[in-house]
Amino acid sequence: QAHLVESGGGLVQAGGSLRLACAVSGDSISKLAMAWFHRAPRDARQFVAAIAWSDVTYYADSVKGRFTISSDNAKNTVYLEMNNLKPEDTAVYYCAARPGYSVRGITTGTSYNYWGQGTQVTVSS
Repeated sequence: QAHLVESGGGLVQAGGSLRLACAVSGDSISKLAMAWFHRAPRDARQFVAAIAWSDVTYYADSVKGRFTISSDNAKNTVYLEMNNLKPEDTAVYYCAARPGYSVRGITTGTSYNYWGQGTQVTVSS
Protein backbone atom coordinates (compact mmCIF):
# COMPACT_ATOMS: atom_id res chain seq x y z
CA GLN A 1 0.00 0.00 0.00
CA ALA A 2 1.47 3.33 -1.05
CA HIS A 3 1.77 6.27 1.33
CA LEU A 4 1.98 9.77 -0.18
CA VAL A 5 3.25 12.96 1.43
CA GLU A 6 3.09 16.31 -0.35
CA SER A 7 5.28 19.32 0.32
CA GLY A 8 6.22 22.61 -1.28
CA GLY A 9 3.03 24.60 -1.04
CA GLY A 10 2.95 28.20 0.12
CA LEU A 11 2.05 31.79 -0.63
CA VAL A 12 3.32 33.35 -3.85
CA GLN A 13 2.52 36.42 -5.90
CA ALA A 14 0.88 36.14 -9.29
CA GLY A 15 3.49 35.33 -11.92
CA GLY A 16 5.62 33.47 -9.42
CA SER A 17 6.60 29.82 -9.23
CA LEU A 18 6.38 26.90 -6.83
CA ARG A 19 7.50 23.30 -6.98
CA LEU A 20 5.40 20.70 -5.22
CA ALA A 21 6.83 17.33 -4.29
CA CYS A 22 5.05 14.05 -3.56
CA ALA A 23 7.22 11.56 -1.71
CA VAL A 24 5.98 7.98 -2.03
CA SER A 25 6.66 5.07 0.31
CA GLY A 26 5.37 1.52 0.29
CA ASP A 27 5.60 1.04 -3.47
CA SER A 28 7.74 2.11 -6.38
CA ILE A 29 6.46 4.97 -8.51
CA SER A 30 7.71 3.07 -11.55
CA LYS A 31 4.78 0.73 -10.98
CA LEU A 32 2.25 3.50 -10.39
CA ALA A 33 0.39 6.10 -12.35
CA MET A 34 0.73 9.38 -10.47
CA ALA A 35 -1.35 12.54 -10.62
CA TRP A 36 -2.00 15.91 -9.07
CA PHE A 37 -5.47 17.23 -8.37
CA HIS A 38 -6.58 20.42 -6.69
CA ARG A 39 -9.61 21.61 -4.80
CA ALA A 40 -10.41 25.29 -4.48
CA PRO A 41 -12.84 26.56 -1.83
CA ARG A 42 -16.43 25.76 -2.78
CA ASP A 43 -15.24 23.84 -5.85
CA ALA A 44 -15.07 20.18 -6.69
CA ARG A 45 -11.75 18.38 -6.94
CA GLN A 46 -10.20 18.92 -10.36
CA PHE A 47 -7.52 17.15 -12.35
CA VAL A 48 -4.27 19.06 -12.84
CA ALA A 49 -1.64 16.70 -14.27
CA ALA A 50 -0.69 13.03 -14.46
CA ILE A 51 2.31 10.94 -15.40
CA ALA A 52 2.52 7.28 -16.41
CA TRP A 53 5.34 5.07 -17.62
CA SER A 54 7.66 7.70 -16.09
CA ASP A 55 7.36 9.95 -19.13
CA VAL A 56 3.83 9.99 -20.56
CA THR A 57 2.16 13.13 -19.26
CA TYR A 58 -1.30 14.64 -19.25
CA TYR A 59 -2.40 18.16 -18.31
CA ALA A 60 -5.57 20.07 -17.72
CA ASP A 61 -6.05 22.74 -20.37
CA SER A 62 -5.87 25.45 -17.71
CA VAL A 63 -2.27 24.58 -16.80
CA LYS A 64 -0.77 23.53 -20.13
CA GLY A 65 2.39 25.48 -20.83
CA ARG A 66 2.67 26.61 -17.19
CA PHE A 67 2.89 23.40 -15.13
CA THR A 68 5.19 20.43 -15.58
CA ILE A 69 4.83 17.04 -13.92
CA SER A 70 7.91 14.86 -13.57
CA SER A 71 9.16 11.90 -11.60
CA ASP A 72 12.44 10.84 -10.02
CA ASN A 73 12.47 7.07 -9.63
CA ALA A 74 15.64 7.14 -7.55
CA LYS A 75 13.95 9.39 -4.99
CA ASN A 76 10.54 7.76 -5.48
CA THR A 77 9.12 11.25 -5.76
CA VAL A 78 6.85 13.04 -8.20
CA TYR A 79 7.04 16.78 -8.75
CA LEU A 80 4.75 19.49 -10.03
CA GLU A 81 6.62 22.55 -11.26
CA MET A 82 4.21 25.47 -11.38
CA ASN A 83 5.20 28.63 -13.25
CA ASN A 84 3.38 31.85 -14.07
CA LEU A 85 0.95 31.18 -11.25
CA LYS A 86 -2.43 32.88 -11.29
CA PRO A 87 -4.84 33.69 -8.44
CA GLU A 88 -7.22 31.08 -9.85
CA ASP A 89 -4.56 28.42 -9.15
CA THR A 90 -5.19 28.93 -5.44
CA ALA A 91 -6.27 25.58 -3.99
CA VAL A 92 -5.24 22.61 -1.92
CA TYR A 93 -3.14 20.37 -4.14
CA TYR A 94 -3.32 16.62 -3.68
CA CYS A 95 -1.03 13.90 -4.95
CA ALA A 96 -2.68 10.65 -6.03
CA ALA A 97 -1.47 7.22 -7.11
CA ARG A 98 -2.88 4.04 -8.55
CA PRO A 99 -1.17 0.77 -9.41
CA GLY A 100 -0.72 -0.55 -12.92
CA TYR A 101 0.25 0.72 -16.33
CA SER A 102 -3.08 1.55 -17.93
CA VAL A 103 -3.77 5.18 -18.78
CA ARG A 104 -7.52 4.62 -18.96
CA GLY A 105 -9.27 7.15 -16.75
CA ILE A 106 -5.97 8.67 -15.71
CA THR A 107 -7.55 12.13 -15.37
CA THR A 108 -10.39 10.85 -13.17
CA GLY A 109 -9.98 11.15 -9.43
CA THR A 110 -12.15 8.18 -8.59
CA SER A 111 -9.72 5.88 -10.41
CA TYR A 112 -6.96 6.55 -7.85
CA ASN A 113 -6.44 4.36 -4.80
CA TYR A 114 -4.03 6.42 -2.74
CA TRP A 115 -4.03 10.09 -1.78
CA GLY A 116 -1.82 12.45 0.14
CA GLN A 117 -3.00 14.88 2.79
CA GLY A 118 -2.72 17.91 0.52
CA THR A 119 -0.65 21.07 0.46
CA GLN A 120 -2.06 24.60 0.26
CA VAL A 121 -1.07 26.85 -2.63
CA THR A 122 -2.16 30.48 -2.40
CA VAL A 123 -1.50 32.94 -5.22
CA SER A 124 -2.02 36.62 -4.42
CA SER A 125 -2.90 39.18 -7.08
